[in-house]
Amino acid sequence: MIDYTKKLNTSREVYPINDIDISVESDRGRIISTPAFRRLQKRTQVFPLELNAAVRSRLTHSIEVQQNARYIAKTILDEIKKHSNFEKYNLNNLDNAFVSISEMSSLLHDIGNPPFGHFAELSINDWMKNEGVDCLKKLYPKIKKENESLKEKLIRDITNFDGNAQAIRIIKYLQRLNLSFSQTASVLKYTRGAFEEKPKDGDKLNYLKKKPGFYYSEKEFVKKVCKSLQMQKGCRFPLTYIMEAADDISYLTADIEDAVDKGVFTLDDLYKYVVKECNKVNQKYNKHETFLLELIEKYYKKAKEKEDEPYQFNLFLTLTRASLINHLVKYVAQVYLDNHQEIFDGTFNKAILDFDKTNKYSLAIEVLQNISIKYIYNNKEKQALELKGHAILHGLLNCYKPILELSSEDFLKLVSKQRIDCFVSARLIGRLSSKHIVAYSKAIEELDTKDKQKFNLLEWYYRARLIIDYISGMTDDFALDEYRKLTAI
Repeated sequence: MIDYTKKLNTSREVYPINDIDISVESDRGRIISTPAFRRLQKRTQVFPLELNAAVRSRLTHSIEVQQNARYIAKTILDEIKKHSNFEKYNLNNLDNAFVSISEMSSLLHDIGNPPFGHFAELSINDWMKNEGVDCLKKLYPKIKKENESLKEKLIRDITNFDGNAQAIRIIKYLQRLNLSFSQTASVLKYTRGAFEEKPKDGDKLNYLKKKPGFYYSEKEFVKKVCKSLQMQKGCRFPLTYIMEAADDISYLTADIEDAVDKGVFTLDDLYKYVVKECNKVNQKYNKHETFLLELIEKYYKKAKEKEDEPYQFNLFLTLTRASLINHLVKYVAQVYLDNHQEIFDGTFNKAILDFDKTNKYSLAIEVLQNISIKYIYNNKEKQALELKGHAILHGLLNCYKPILELSSEDFLKLVSKQRIDCFVSARLIGRLSSKHIVAYSKAIEELDTKDKQKFNLLEWYYRARLIIDYISGMTDDFALDEYRKLTAI
C-alpha cells in the first residue's frame, strides 16, 4: 500500500518541527546556508581547475539538477491529481514536501564529492589502499581473533571513499545539519555500507548496492533514519529515484555544452558525432529510431541558416537541451507511476532512465553518453588535468601521513594540545579544520575503552576519516594552494 505519510514526515534527531511545510523550509535553509554547499562553486564538474565561469562547477550543475527534479516531481504530482489519487496515496498537504525534498536532495547530491571530480575518489582510495592501510598494519600487526572481523570491515570502509557516502557524513557529523529524516534519506542514493561486501549477481537489490552509500561511522544513524521511515534493509527512499533521474538528465547535454565552451569540438563536429553514434546504436539494437537525430537536425538546420549571426550555436544547444529535458521528464514521471509500488517500497532495482534499454529515449541517452565518453571524458587536456589532481591529492595525503603513523596515545595527546616527539604531526594538526577535529573527538568520546585493541582500531579509523574529511572537503584551488605550501613548490 502506498502511503506517503510514512515517508514524508517531520521526524528528525533533535528539535522536531511539527508542521511539515515549516519542516521542509527549515531543511531548505540549512542546506543552502551550509559552507559545504557553497564550496561546490569551486569544485570540478568535468574540467578541473577551470577559469571560465561559464563552464559548469559542481554548484551550477547541482542547481540544474535541482530544477530538473522540481520539474519531474511536479509532473508526477500533476499526473496523480489528474487520476484523483491524491487521497488514495495520502498526499493531501504533502505536495510541497514532495517537491521540496526532491529539489533539496538534488542540491545535496554532490556535496560529498572531492576536488577534481570523480577521478579523485579513485585517487583517495588508491592512496588509502597502498599507504594508509600500511600505517594501520604497522601500528597494530597482531590482532586478537575477536577483532579480526572489525579490522577487515574498517579497512574495507576506509578504502572505499565515495562522494555519496561522504554526503551522509557531512549531513550527520561534519556540518551537523539536523535535517529531517525524509530529507536525509532522499540523499541516500546507494544502500550498501562501505564496510560491507559488494552484492552478488543474484542479489535482488544489486543495483541499489553497487556503490557505498554510507560509512561505518554513520551506520547507526542510517539505521535510525531507515527505521523511522519504514525502509527495509537495502531499500531506497522513493524520492531518491527522482534525484537520480534529474542528475542523469542533466549530464546528457551539460557536458557537451561545456566541451563546446572549452573548444573541444564545434557544432559541425557535434552533428557528425550524433549521426555516427545514432547509426551505431541503431545497428546494435537492430532499430531504426530517429528521435534524437530528428531533434538535433531540426535545430542544427536553424543554426546553419543563420550561421553568421552571433549566439546561433548557443541557441542550438539551448533549444536542444530544453526539448530533450521536456521529453525525458515526462518519460521519467510515467515510469515512476507505472512502477509506483516498487519505487515507493524502494525495491525498484535500477535507475528510472535505465528502465527500458531499447525505447527511443534510452537509445538517445546511449548516443549522448557515447559522445561524452569518446570525445569529452577521454579528451587529452581533461585527462592531463585529472592526473594533476591525482598528484595534488596524493601529495597532500603524503604530507598528512605522519598523523596516521602515530599511536593512539600520541595522537590523543596532540588533540588535547599536549607535546609529543613528532614535531611534524604537531604542526600538521594545526592546519586541520576545527569542525573536523570536533567530529573526531565526539566519535572517540563514544568509544568503549574496555577492549584496548578494539579502541585503538576504531580510534585510528576515525583519525583516518579526519584526514579524508579535511582533504576531500577542499575546493580545487585550495587543494592546489595547500599542496604548494606543504611541498615548498
